[in-house]
Order: sequence, then C-alpha cells, then structure tokens
Amino acid sequence: MTTKRRLATGLVALGWIPTLAFIGAHWVGDTHAAAQARTPIKVTRMFTGPDNQTHAEEYDVPLGELRGATELSETVDVTSLQFRRTSLDYDLPFHTAPRRQYVITLSGESEVEFGDGTKVRLYPGHILLAEDTTGQGHISRAIGTEDRISLFIPLAEQ
Repeated sequence: MTTKRRLATGLVALGWIPTLAFIGAHWVGDTHAAAQARTPIKVTRMFTGPDNQTHAEEYDVPLGELRGATELSETVDVTSLQFRRTSLDYDLPFHTAPRRQYVITLSGESEVEFGDGTKVRLYPGHILLAEDTTGQGHISRAIGTEDRISLFIPLAEQ
C-alpha cells in the first residue's frame, strides 16, 4: 500500500472515531429512561343540561396513590353488567338513556349526536357515562365497518 493510500485510510478511520464516541456517549448517557407521564383514564359524561338538551363533558377519573405498578379509583356501586352487540344497521332517533350507566366500547364504533349537532365518537376503549335520562336525549348510530361490542354497566341508585 502506498504512503498516500495509508494516510487516506488513516484519516477516514480517524473521522469515524468522533462519530463513534458521540454515539457511544449518547447510548451510555441514555441508560435511565425518562419518567413517562401517566395516561389518564378519561370518561365522556353525557348529561341533561338546564336547557333540557343533552351535553357532553370529558373528565379524568381520579386515581389513588401509585402502589407498585397500580393506581386505583374509588369503587363505583353498580347493579349489573350487560354485553351488547350492535350491527351496522344501528340507528336510533332521539332517545334518553334508560338509566345512569357506563357504556364501554370494546370493539367497533358508533357515535352519539346531540340537538346542537355535536357528535361524540365511541371507539374501542372509550368510556361513556350516560346520564341524560330526561330531556331531548341523543341520537345513536353505528359508524365504521364492523359490529360494535360494548358493555352496559348500570349505576346503583344513590
């Protein structure tokens, strides 16, 4: 190998040393994972307002102190649990909730629509608290391409 070629090879090799040092320092310095923000448990509350119309608000479920890998909410008194499957033909005109209940979507999608045209999409993992037992109520309809599987969990009367 000629001297010029050896010199060029040496310079190329030396050029990689700072790069490898930088990458190595980055990997070594990143051994502690950054603290992740905890994902809140969100609930959409659907209720009858003073105007006799259904409205929606979203809130985070308050959770207790972290114990190991778990945080718990306060218990909620419920009366039963009902599984429900709705087809793509699901389309109900204005109606009220039959009782105060949680509706948790497991798969598929639907939406509820209010008198002012606002729509709330119910998707897998979505938690709805239906409390609009009076007033105009809401429209419910299937959206998407598959049946919706959900849980209906009526609340115990307070």
